Amino acid sequence: MPTVKPSILKWARESAGLSLEEAAAKVGINAARGVSGADRLLALETEEGEVSRPVLLRMAKTYRRPLVSFYLDEPPVRGDRGEDFRTLPDRHTGGEPLVDALVRDIRSRQAVVRAVQMEEEEAGPLPFIGSMSRNDGVGPVLASIRQVLGLDLAAFRAQGSADAGFALLRSRVEAVGIYVLLIGNLGSHHSAIDVDAFRGFALADPIAPFVVINDQDAKTAWSFTLLHEVAHLWIGATGVSGGHFEGAVEQFCNDVASSFLLPQRELDQLPITRATDLEEAARFVTKFAEERLVSRSLVAYRLFRADKISERTWRALTDTFRTQWLQSRAAQRERARGMDGGPNYYIVRRHRLGAALLNFVARNMSEGVLTPTRASKLLGVKPRSVHTLLSGAALAIEQGA
Repeated sequence: MPTVKPSILKWARESAGLSLEEAAAKVGINAARGVSGADRLLALETEEGEVSRPVLLRMAKTYRRPLVSFYLDEPPVRGDRGEDFRTLPDRHTGGEPLVDALVRDIRSRQAVVRAVQMEEEEAGPLPFIGSMSRNDGVGPVLASIRQVLGLDLAAFRAQGSADAGFALLRSRVEAVGIYVLLIGNLGSHHSAIDVDAFRGFALADPIAPFVVINDQDAKTAWSFTLLHEVAHLWIGATGVSGGHFEGAVEQFCNDVASSFLLPQRELDQLPITRATDLEEAARFVTKFAEERLVSRSLVAYRLFRADKISERTWRALTDTFRTQWLQSRAAQRERARGMDGGPNYYIVRRHRLGAALLNFVARNMSEGVLTPTRASKLLGVKPRSVHTLLSGAALAIEQGA
């Protein structure tokens, strides 16, 4: 059997975002003969030595890497996440390895969906993927998105809440062939990815386009992120998006999304100028955003882009709203811990996966194209959970949920 090189072990651990102590504990490398588990792992990563197959298998599972990757001659370049549309590297958090791992995971799912659609379902390319460019302008791109989705602002707002508005928007996006997933971790809350690391990303494949929204973000921001990533698909721009908007592509996709959710004529109704103090501006923005089912940060961004407030005020408002949201989320979680039970695992999982992917898996399993094992990898659950997950999904669809 080939020898596993120390550099490969180090690369696999670091690309999984784990410290020596965390990895040793997860892999099961314990202290022995007065040497800590972390030091024993460090020795394997820095010296020529043989790793037992059981330990290697646990590493493959923990680091989320196929076993064959441990027998490479040298560490590969970073996985293709497309273009990084986020801003300067000094604003990124320590979540980069987690983002890379998530993009790899979604790309692997996309590859399966794409292969099945091409071979079994004979799907053709979606004509709107990469159909336009930034040179076409915000207005024409937005008009095309509205036409293809068959959705206007009045229908969105008629839903009455941000959650319901997002549900309608997501259903229209999935109906045209785009898979929309809500994922903000790598399978547990211990691997949660902060929104400062990514808010969403788009994989602009013409057969099986995917959009992932970081569900660690405020729910009021999900519709904006989804529209932002849809704009990425329209201009054929695969990549990861963040919360800062200096880049030309990010500004363009933000302008498309925000123009749908908040037309300029409505923004002009806000009695805010550069002379408005921060506290008063925050009150105006909060009321205005709640009435329109959008996030306060979106309103602040539009005010900045319209030159109604300075960049300093925009950033101050954004920081204020984020602090308030984090405090509110912490309070909600504290209350939830004091309650019996909690949300049903399968209901939460179905919501995160979306109807498009659930229906795809159910359809192809019933036709014998997908095995439970292969389906489990697409759904991100254990094989024994696939039947329960899909049975509940079918019931929810029949009941119009």
